[in-house]
Amino acid sequence: MLHGRRPSLDAIVTHVVLMGYTIIVLAPVLLVVINSFKIRRAIFREPLMPPTWSTFSLGGYETAFLRGDFGLYFLNSMIVTLVSLAIILAVGLMAAHALVESAWKGARWIVLYFAVGLMIPIRLATVSLLQMIAGMDLTNSLTGLIVVYSAQGVPLSILVLSEFLRQLPQSLKDAARIDGASEYRLLFEIVLPLVRAPMATVAIFSMMPIWNDLWFPLILAPGNSTLTVTLGAQKFLGEFVSDWNAVLAALTVSALPVLGIYMIFSRQFIRGITSGAVK
Repeated sequence: MLHGRRPSLDAIVTHVVLMGYTIIVLAPVLLVVINSFKIRRAIFREPLMPPTWSTFSLGGYETAFLRGDFGLYFLNSMIVTLVSLAIILAVGLMAAHALVESAWKGARWIVLYFAVGLMIPIRLATVSLLQMIAGMDLTNSLTGLIVVYSAQGVPLSILVLSEFLRQLPQSLKDAARIDGASEYRLLFEIVLPLVRAPMATVAIFSMMPIWNDLWFPLILAPGNSTLTVTLGAQKFLGEFVSDWNAVLAALTVSALPVLGIYMIFSRQFIRGITSGAVK
């Protein structure tokens, strides 16, 4: 006799697809990690083989961290990404809550207006953004990057979170208001725990374009003290000679935070993207 509920066919297919997608995504990352611990000759002769005693080398990591400033670039990316994500999630949650709870009939059109921001690439406004950042004296600063990335991620946050907030039972929120809870207490003590899965989904989808972006750091903050991981790794690529050991080492280290956050929030991420699809 079977105990507990048997998973549905949709749930099994969903998890199999997600596992297959994860393997496809991690395969190139594993290849980069393996080659980052090999000497230059072995990278090109045996790219698919793991390092051996004769091919093992830490020269790439030594070049990246001891001879370069990759530690500073890594710190810059961490600051920009974490602060931007905090702003995106905080502003998105509060704005979505206000729009969902608003009695104004035009609130839903405001949400659709934010959806338009997802259809128009922000890079089309690069010239205007550069003029605005220069006017605020934020060029070659991490603050300028945080402002741009926050503006880039807020529309997605509002659009996704507002749809999830509409699914919450209104009676639960009304009961909290009757008990005297303020809107801030209602939001952070009752609503927030119920939307952790969609917030994790928004965080992962927002983090990837911020952490891997090359365009805005190159345009807005190309100074050596404000270089990010992706832009800093380009210093090891020359016109005639490239230090591939350092490049692979830099890419390996830069992939660790993304993989770490995905592993930590993978359960909430899967629950967020499959909510309403799996019964």
